[in-house]
Amino acid sequence: MKFMQTIHAYDVGLFSWVMRRKSQKFLVKCARHISTTGDGHLYLLLALGLAWSHSAAELSLLGCMALAFLLERPAYFILKNSCRRDRPQAALNIQSFIIPSDRFSFPSGHTSAAFLMATLLGSFYPLATPFLLVWALLVGMARVVLGVHFPTDTLIGALMGTAIALLSMEILLA
Repeated sequence: MKFMQTIHAYDVGLFSWVMRRKSQKFLVKCARHISTTGDGHLYLLLALGLAWSHSAAELSLLGCMALAFLLERPAYFILKNSCRRDRPQAALNIQSFIIPSDRFSFPSGHTSAAFLMATLLGSFYPLATPFLLVWALLVGMARVVLGVHFPTDTLIGALMGTAIALLSMEILLA
C-alpha cells in the first residue's frame, strides 16, 4: 500500500508542476490538437486505406492492427473499470481543460492506442519510427497537460499499447 501511496504522491507532484507552467495556455492549445490525433479517427482512415491496398505487407499491417485493437480495447476497459482510479479533476478537485469520455483515468486509452499504432507502423516502416514514437509520447503528455490523466496513467498506457502491438505481430507474423 505504501508503494501505491508513493506513486500517487509522485503523480500528484508532477501533475501539479505541469499545471503551474507559465506557458500553460500555449501548452493547452498544442495539447488539444495533439490529443485529437489520438482520438481514433486517423486509425480508422489508415485502416480503410490499408484495406484498399493490394500489397501483402499493408494487408499484414491491417491484420496486425485489427488483432491488436481486438486485444487492447478489452484489456483497457477491464483495467479501467477494475482499478477505478479517479481522474485528476475528481481526485484533486481541479478543472480539466477538456471533458473526458469516461470517469476513470487508469490507464490512458489515448496513450495506449497511440503507442500501439506507433509500434505497429514503426515495425512496418522503420524509417518513420522516431517520428511515430515522438508523436505517441506527445499524445501521452497532452493527456496530462489537458488535466485528464496522471503521468503513470500514460506510462502504463504506453507500455500496454507497445506490448499488445508486439504480441499481435508475434501471433500473426511468426
